[in-house]
Amino acid sequence: MELVNGTTVQEFILLGFSVGQQGRMLLFALFTTIYTLTLAEHFIIIMIIVQDSHLAHLPMYILLGYFSFLEMCYVTATVPRMLFDLSFTHGVISLHACFIQLYVFFSLGSTECFFLSAMALDRYLAICHPLQYPKIMSQDSCYALMAVCLSVGVVFYIVPAVLISRLSFCGPNIIDHFLCDPGPILALACPPIGYVGLLFNVIASSGLLATFIFIVVSYGFVGVTLVKASSQSSHGKGFSTVSSHLAVVTLFFGSVAAMYAIPNGESNATVTKVVTLFYSSVTPLLNPLIYCLKNDQVKEAMTRLLKKKGTIWENPRK
Repeated sequence: MELVNGTTVQEFILLGFSVGQQGRMLLFALFTTIYTLTLAEHFIIIMIIVQDSHLAHLPMYILLGYFSFLEMCYVTATVPRMLFDLSFTHGVISLHACFIQLYVFFSLGSTECFFLSAMALDRYLAICHPLQYPKIMSQDSCYALMAVCLSVGVVFYIVPAVLISRLSFCGPNIIDHFLCDPGPILALACPPIGYVGLLFNVIASSGLLATFIFIVVSYGFVGVTLVKASSQSSHGKGFSTVSSHLAVVTLFFGSVAAMYAIPNGESNATVTKVVTLFYSSVTPLLNPLIYCLKNDQVKEAMTRLLKKKGTIWENPRK
């Protein structure tokens, strides 16, 4: 096998969680349940949107459907590997597999940031510019916006991921984490590592900060518009939608910012694992509940879908 830039290390060892065998089995059962529920929730949302003729043509729900698909990919980038390592104690992962996981995980994470910005833009246009909204946010415009978000997210971490993969690793090879995180990986690289660490932090922090500011400003204008609105129904419906979006934004950006935007956020290995686990596994589980529990349109669409399926099951030959 060809060595990576002269390195003598050909695999890393992910330590994962420092618990006994019984604890590993409990964690395996817990995260298997979380993973299964997460996939089921997002799949249900996608099916509701696709099957409902009304929601399938609304930009807000087109974005929500693709965001759910992204969440499924995002959680799949880490949880199956974590479950595998909980089942087998060795935790060995090849360098190439580790670098691929790092790139996929952070690319999907950055794409989610851009999609959250696109969803904030959609709400801003719908509430602040309702007359121009149908022309500006047409289906074609919505698909183009999603394509831009996906393209930028895919290329955002290519350069730092490639630079990290070209570093030399001459031992030790133990990563005190359950996934391939840049901090522990850079700590194992043979010096000098140059500007790779700084570049990664700058890209991660700038992407988070830019999208977060855009979202806050967008919802700031939305809030001002809703306060000025004379209709109480507009108040209630608008604030309900915005509050659910802001809850998702707070969960995602709050936990991620604590890790990658705040200096020395990675200093405590246990805290790092807990925070990473929260935004990589728990947040995708909570997002569908936050988005849909107070959304009357989703509830009505689900009721219509269940009635439709019930009719088909009751009359299979009609």
